[in-house]
Amino acid sequence: MSAPPLSVVIPAYNETARLEPSLRRVIAYLQKHEPGGEILVVDDGSTDATPELVRDVARDFDQLRVIELGVNRGKGAAVREGMLAARGDHVLFTDADLATPIDELAKLRASLAAGYDIAIASRALPGAQIQVRQNMLRELIGRSFNAIVRSIGLSAFKDTQCGFKLFTREAAHDLFARATVDGFAFDVEVLLLARGTYRVDEVPVVWLHVEESKVSRRSGARAFVDLIKLRFTHRK
Repeated sequence: MSAPPLSVVIPAYNETARLEPSLRRVIAYLQKHEPGGEILVVDDGSTDATPELVRDVARDFDQLRVIELGVNRGKGAAVREGMLAARGDHVLFTDADLATPIDELAKLRASLAAGYDIAIASRALPGAQIQVRQNMLRELIGRSFNAIVRSIGLSAFKDTQCGFKLFTREAAHDLFARATVDGFAFDVEVLLLARGTYRVDEVPVVWLHVEESKVSRRSGARAFVDLIKLRFTHRK
């Protein structure tokens, strides 16, 4: 089978409340702009009916499939499984809430068309439009996280954590095959691995905070611990 032009990877954990509208929007976008594109939902050990919901929607779109991890391993593990299974010439991962609207994909595609290997969405660059902000505590935690990220070798980027990133298939398969972080700091590891090998463009996008975040205190603390580990394992 020929490769689809685009793969969209969506990590999901207990997402029955909001996943179907997101899938319908992505499907409509692909049908209009990326015919032949595929969607891979990676279920991260959900305890609700998320996998069944995806299979129900797939009856209307045969390029949608679900990958089930069986146990809850973390967002990084879910994204990694999806990126390695993706067949598209370009591979996007996006959060299930579509905090960055799928229509913003055109901006990232333009970067790859210009010769970049990776395009990452940014909420911090001039030109970004934050339509709904996070609460002050979340923004403070985010700024602290970014300060550590800059200190470990990614000072060129203003926002490493926006859940909307596009890769060439070659870059996706290479980087995620070498990545090991299962939690929320996986973006940082992938960008560290990309240094000196792949061209990365940071692109301002529209973004709106969506409630029902899957970031718990435990997973948030784990992300900070992973950052400290990355500081020593990915020195240059």
